[in-house]
Amino acid sequence: MKNFGLKKLYYSISEVSKLTGVEQYILRYWETEFSQLRPSKNRAGNRIYTNKDINLILQIKKLLREEKYTIEGAKKILDDKTIFTEPQPEAEEIPQPKIISTNNSPNQILLLELKHFLVNLSRQI
Repeated sequence: MKNFGLKKLYYSISEVSKLTGVEQYILRYWETEFSQLRPSKNRAGNRIYTNKDINLILQIKKLLREEKYTIEGAKKILDDKTIFTEPQPEAEEIPQPKIISTNNSPNQILLLELKHFLVNLSRQI
């Protein structure tokens, strides 16, 4: 995960917009298009984003803007990646996995996820 220098569990949509360089209205649109992007809402109904959500936004941004995928193409790539990902605990001490580039083979992705799983498991024991 990209280290933003902030140690918060939750970020507002304006903070996420500044951190990722994606406008707020685009973030709201991406929520309707990408089933994986579902930030929680607080009692006031405001979106609250986790580090996992921010990583996903950065992946979507890279696919759409840098690699020039269509929304449908990006959805397919992200759907394929969800096979190898697991929900991450929100503890600050546990390092988050790096953003997986689409250039990695499925074996490399699996090895990265396995390594991350084992690190998390060893910290829980």
